[in-house]
Amino acid sequence: MTSPISGNVGNQYDNAAAKATSMYTSKTAADAGASKKLGDQDTFLKLLVAQLKYQDPSNPADSTQFLAQTAQFTQVEKLGEIAEMLSAQRMIGASALVGRTVTFQDADGNSISGVVTKTKLNGDSDPILVVGNTDVELSKVTEVQQTSAPDTQKES
Repeated sequence: MTSPISGNVGNQYDNAAAKATSMYTSKTAADAGASKKLGDQDTFLKLLVAQLKYQDPSNPADSTQFLAQTAQFTQVEKLGEIAEMLSAQRMIGASALVGRTVTFQDADGNSISGVVTKTKLNGDSDPILVVGNTDVELSKVTEVQQTSAPDTQKES
């Protein structure tokens, strides 16, 4: 003989899943400034496992939803990798400007030219070019020229 299952069992699973989702949301907000890539992967997988663990056995989750979520997560992960590669490319490009003459606009809108003496690479932020005593963001550069070498030829 079987005994009927009360409606409280389904509510238990629903409450547990809601709690897991709430923890995910809180953790995501708390980790916003932390190492995003690894944290987001771990958080996503923990949420996925929590959803599977606490799903209502009489009404299991649709497997296509999990596949769609996994595909979306993979897309976001790949876009993050592309963004990192673009950032690295900007840093390489900035370092290649050392010794070149650049033109940029100052805060007053005046065009200033000078030779880049060094670059400052600050991780995720825009690379900084040092022109004379001025720090210039790479995004403020409007023109790049080959610095002319001093004329070493003698007239005959």
